[in-house]
Amino acid sequence: MASKKGKAERRSTSLESETVPISATNFMEFFGMGGGALPTVSIETALKVPAVQAAVSFLSRTLATLPLHVYKTTDRGPERLGGKLAVVLEENPNEEMDTSKFRRFFWEQVFTGGRGLAWIERKGAGVEALWPIDPGSCSIRRRGGRLFYSFEGREYPATDVIDIPYMLKRNLVQHRGPIAMAEKAIQLALAMNDYASNFFAGGGVPPLALEGPMPAGGKAMQRAREDIHRAVRQAQKDNLPVIHLPPGYKLTQVGYDPAKGQMTEARLYQVQEIARAYQIPPNFLQDLSRATFSNVEQNDLYLVKHLVSQWATALEGEMNLKIFGRMNTRRYVRHYLDGLMRGDFKSRLEALATGVNSALLTPNEGREIEGRPRDPNPAADRLYIQGATVAIGTSSAIGHNGGPALDEPAPNDNQTQVSDDIDTDPETETG
Repeated sequence: MASKKGKAERRSTSLESETVPISATNFMEFFGMGGGALPTVSIETALKVPAVQAAVSFLSRTLATLPLHVYKTTDRGPERLGGKLAVVLEENPNEEMDTSKFRRFFWEQVFTGGRGLAWIERKGAGVEALWPIDPGSCSIRRRGGRLFYSFEGREYPATDVIDIPYMLKRNLVQHRGPIAMAEKAIQLALAMNDYASNFFAGGGVPPLALEGPMPAGGKAMQRAREDIHRAVRQAQKDNLPVIHLPPGYKLTQVGYDPAKGQMTEARLYQVQEIARAYQIPPNFLQDLSRATFSNVEQNDLYLVKHLVSQWATALEGEMNLKIFGRMNTRRYVRHYLDGLMRGDFKSRLEALATGVNSALLTPNEGREIEGRPRDPNPAADRLYIQGATVAIGTSSAIGHNGGPALDEPAPNDNQTQVSDDIDTDPETETG
């Protein structure tokens, strides 16, 4: 009985004790506004930040939808390949995934944990399939100067693994990921999300202090607080800007006002910080606060030139090395970056017409770019150029009947020379 009585009489140290410091953290916790340690950042928690989720989704899906083609170098130039290899690399890497799903998962690992891995399944000298590897479950070690990847009880040499790290460490084995490197910025964004959630969970009313004649006794004090709480809730329910308090009482704000604390500006700045970590223009994360027509258009070019093309080149180089071998010079893979710059229908047609008229594209190649069937006419596979464009020193590159033009005879003494500075009558000139 004595022990039970002792436990019943044990009390916490009073907040008024001078030996107990009242820190700002404890003050915030007292009013239910959080405090303590900042949120822990992991891949899962980081993806709960809208800016991080938008950055990862945008980059991974953009790179996954880029057309990827297999080519062979010939005497006539690059020739696109077909067959099983093209199916594996361009269409269906394995029996369970198409190329979009495979590459989207691959790039999501790069832009979250910091590494994308895929195993090359071979059958003889040919490539049978590509299989994604979970980087979080894969162990990478260097043994005898060579890299080996251990995954699900099997060990793969580096020559059979496509490996794209976000940033390698000095030992060339471990890597750094964007989420880990931007931990503080993401941590602050998570903390502001938590603060905003806690703030608006109370109906948007910050912590308040009640001033006035306090009733005596704990129960009477509790009833007074409940009366004030009901008054606040009723005002919210009635959508009225007035809170009816008992006579002699006054409410004073003691918490933080988000507007005065610049929470909106701080949250916007965190979007820009995360965009900076991923090197993405903020307008691609839906931050249009500083967007104009001209700078958004320039950001499109920046994205392709300084971000997407770099990651596309990294994957091309890794595939060319691991699939075709170090000394291969004939076969290669390449992304079709023009797929990101298609523009509107009118601009595409004008660009294709320019390509056909300047002998850069055949009509069938232009139709193929637009996904249209080839024209069986052999003339659709020939190059054409404007007749006014001729070689220097000749009067015409093509005759009237499609053959070479005859050279014009040089002027002699019997021919009349007309000076350039003398006006001639067009009607008297012969064509």
